[in-house]
Amino acid sequence: MLRVVCLCAEWCSACRAWRPEWDAIAARYPALQWQWLDIEDEPDLMDEVGLDIETFPTVLIARDDQALFLSAIPPQAEFLENLMARLGREGAAPQGVTPEAAALAVRLFERGAQRS
Repeated sequence: MLRVVCLCAEWCSACRAWRPEWDAIAARYPALQWQWLDIEDEPDLMDEVGLDIETFPTVLIARDDQALFLSAIPPQAEFLENLMARLGREGAAPQGVTPEAAALAVRLFERGAQRS
């Protein structure tokens, strides 16, 4: 299953402005798993995986526990939907995924499995 995670911060005006559009996109794709993750609420997780987010919004796209993409993106529905379509295909190759992105995907997948 494709998981789409927005790494954001409450103080970020771009993130706050993007949130309603993000929620609307998530509503259009209910078969995907969506998560809005305020990184300042998760300092231990960010430290654990060694990830320092400097640009918002940053999006992680993963298939189960395999990271396919982690990067800042323009807060535009069309951009995100095109990215999801490209990476959502079976066999889609990861797009320059760092070890930190891979570790974050694994940790978020494990959290989801524990909550199920």
